Amino acid sequence: MPLIILSGLPTSGKSTRAKQLYDYLAERLAIGSPQSTPSATAPTYRLHLISDDALSISRAVYDLSALPAHTRSANASEKDARAAIYGAVKRVLSPRDIVVLDGLNYIKGWRYQLACEAKNFRTPSVVLQIGCSVDQARAVNEERLQRLAGDGADKTDGAEAYPEAYSVANWDNLVFRYEEPNPMTRWDSPLFALTWDDDEAQTRAVFDKLWEAMAGEGRKEVRPNQVAVQRGNEGGGDYLYMLDRETQDVVKRILDAQKEPAGGNGTVHIPRRGNGAAGDDAVVVELPGKTVGLAQLQRLRRAFMGLNRGGIGLESAGGLTGARIRESFVGYLNDAFEKDG
Repeated sequence: MPLIILSGLPTSGKSTRAKQLYDYLAERLAIGSPQSTPSATAPTYRLHLISDDALSISRAVYDLSALPAHTRSANASEKDARAAIYGAVKRVLSPRDIVVLDGLNYIKGWRYQLACEAKNFRTPSVVLQIGCSVDQARAVNEERLQRLAGDGADKTDGAEAYPEAYSVANWDNLVFRYEEPNPMTRWDSPLFALTWDDDEAQTRAVFDKLWEAMAGEGRKEVRPNQVAVQRGNEGGGDYLYMLDRETQDVVKRILDAQKEPAGGNGTVHIPRRGNGAAGDDAVVVELPGKTVGLAQLQRLRRAFMGLNRGGIGLESAGGLTGARIRESFVGYLNDAFEKDG
């Protein structure tokens, strides 16, 4: 089940919508839960709500107003906060868990990182944007700061004394840095939106569409990035092991042939399979006019492996059998011996 990423301006109502979404999902899961049957012992899915408040992350960590301009991009407190959120999400994210992530999530690179993590778990991610005008969100924050001042607290220290409020400079900076989700990018898609004024009926309609996208029959299958997936090969082992094994066998056969009285007569027949005999199906190594020592053969072998080690994980590597590696290595040796001669 998916990761649901909420995004919006500070004090735009994200936490309220996150709680509404959590209650809606709990209701949907209860309706479809096997707990309604006497024999059931566990629900089908688990539901989690992760937020700054749940992790005891203060609003002050996002405040860059006190930092010099040249150090703001390296704000350690904000990076530590994102690391804590990332760790909390990763601990519970799985195909059997629904994670509602309530927070600013205002950086597109951060949303991309979260989407990639969900993809690694073969579970979808969706973005729910909370629409609110800047003036309306500012009015909410100012009202909270005024309540602070009425309680005798320092208005500029709102993030500490009143957890739901931001200091004025902090709030302005976050709005300036906010990067709106773009449905044209894969990490912000599918994108759903709720506005400040949406009533209960409209809110539920959006939640229904979100549920259909992440858990309905028409949802898309999520596959991890294939570039990092090692391809299959013959039963003799993985690609690197097979590359090392086949080239070592070719080197051994060349050395053994040169020990014979005739010295191999300038040619060495290498069977296409390691356990086979050198018959008509063999590939031929054309030796130079001098004896080829172990050091030279091992040097050529290491060079060949270095050229072919990059095939790991590529589509072409999946079709490389032991016979194909032998053919390639013999061809490489013949080219090297011809240039050397």
